[in-house]
Amino acid sequence: MIRRPKNAYPLQPPRERGTGRAFALAALMHVLLGFFLYHGIHWQNSTPAGAEAELWTQVPDTSTPRPVPPPAAPVKPAPQVNDEEADIALQEKKRKQQEAQRQAQLAEQQRQQKLQAQQEAEAKRQQQLAADQAAAAAAAKLKQQQQQAEKLKQQQLSQQKQEQLKKQQEEQQKEQEAKQAQAEAQAKADAAKAAKAKAQAQAQADAAKKLDAERRQRLAALQGMAGGEGSTGNGLAKSGTGSGAGGNATSPGYAEKVQRRVRPNIIWSGDTAGLETVVSVRCSPSGTLLSATITRSSGNSAWDDAALRAVQRSDPMPQDINGKTPESFKITLRPAA
Repeated sequence: MIRRPKNAYPLQPPRERGTGRAFALAALMHVLLGFFLYHGIHWQNSTPAGAEAELWTQVPDTSTPRPVPPPAAPVKPAPQVNDEEADIALQEKKRKQQEAQRQAQLAEQQRQQKLQAQQEAEAKRQQQLAADQAAAAAAAKLKQQQQQAEKLKQQQLSQQKQEQLKKQQEEQQKEQEAKQAQAEAQAKADAAKAAKAKAQAQAQADAAKKLDAERRQRLAALQGMAGGEGSTGNGLAKSGTGSGAGGNATSPGYAEKVQRRVRPNIIWSGDTAGLETVVSVRCSPSGTLLSATITRSSGNSAWDDAALRAVQRSDPMPQDINGKTPESFKITLRPAA
């Protein structure tokens, strides 16, 4: 069984109570009124009975005169009404009552029809209002569903964006960790390489010091044997070593010092045949490299750059036996075979 909501039925005016009772009382009053009118007219048509009166005259008192009473007013006989006229009047009255009753019934019918029309109009209005309310409720429900769908879509998009951002952050973090690990590994490798190169350089420096001492001893012996002071010359690069050095007013072993300093810094994995580069350097007395330029190219720009970088990495340059670094000199560099 389908239950309708309370507001689905149209509003109806309350029924008037006591309508039948009012009609019954009106009919009874009309009957009583007709009864009294009939008997009243019949009483007036009856002939009045005669009346007898006995009059006594009083002997007047001559001593005190009394006023003479006025004569009695003659009794007017009641007008006689014809029975036919009475019936006509009664019928006219009944006709008027019936006409009044018919007019009242007609007015009541019109009122009922008007009330019914109002009820029907009110019912239609209520139906239209219910239909409008139902349409508005359906539209509101549809709008709410659309809003919920849009909200759910926004939440899904936001969640997807968050997941993508989180994924990107994780990838960036992994990439950074990988780079950091690679950098740490490279730093460790560079540190190990630098430590190895430093140890090699220290060993070479110790050997060079020992060799320089022996050379100085031999030079001093030769100078003593020659009877004069020894002269200094330009050092020459040794073939196959990958580096060489020369200078002005340098000791015989200074070229070997420069060779030992520059050689570990050469990084080259390409072709080695026929490559030779001459680099001109300027240094401060403490060995700090002031400038390094290529004065003669090998024809291979990659090897020239590698040679120049090797010289730049060798800063500071070694000092000569007098405790100072020559102001300017040239270094001939060839890759190791």
